[in-house]
Amino acid sequence: MRDQLTKEQLYEGVKSLVENTESHIIMDQHKLYTLVSIAFQYLLFTSTKNPGFYLIRTEDHPLFDKMVKKAKDPTTRKFLQRLGDSRKLKYGKSTFILDYFQMSSWSLTNDLAKSNIKAAMIVKNAGSTPFGDSLYLQELAELKEEGTTLPNDHFLKSLMSFVPKTITIAYEQDFEGTTPLRFPWIKRTESNLAGVKISEDLNINSDPDSN
Repeated sequence: MRDQLTKEQLYEGVKSLVENTESHIIMDQHKLYTLVSIAFQYLLFTSTKNPGFYLIRTEDHPLFDKMVKKAKDPTTRKFLQRLGDSRKLKYGKSTFILDYFQMSSWSLTNDLAKSNIKAAMIVKNAGSTPFGDSLYLQELAELKEEGTTLPNDHFLKSLMSFVPKTITIAYEQDFEGTTPLRFPWIKRTESNLAGVKISEDLNINSDPDSN
């Protein structure tokens, strides 16, 4: 496949996560499937050092299918494909669990001892609206009608309350309590401004000799 991560990029990405001491990280750059590979490989590595449960939570099943097909390294693609078959997969002394933003998919996760969940990767689909017409929002609306009001980011906040390490992948999103981690080698895409194509890497207020 084209645009695969090199071993060096994957190593440097995982190394950055290993060295990052923040509990709740957000990766908000536009290369979603690149970030999925890096975050997942970090979970895979960490699971061998700190056995327990590791959670993969994606916005919906179609997004997970895209992750299986488009993740930027073969190990991640193969592992996620196997995980999708049963939503629970043993790896060494650890176990990986798959669920979605919809709370109705959290049955496996809710049955786990919270103290044994070591880390989670949360992946939100890119888009101009936070969630669109998702089943997750429908669930929140139904709960509100029943008298229970939860925040739109409950899919994340519910994990941050007890999971020691969360990595959220969400393009140009900002969630309270998370710290951004960005990779300088992921270049921003070009955008159009007043009919003139410019690179978002360009700081128009800086000295042009410094770019």
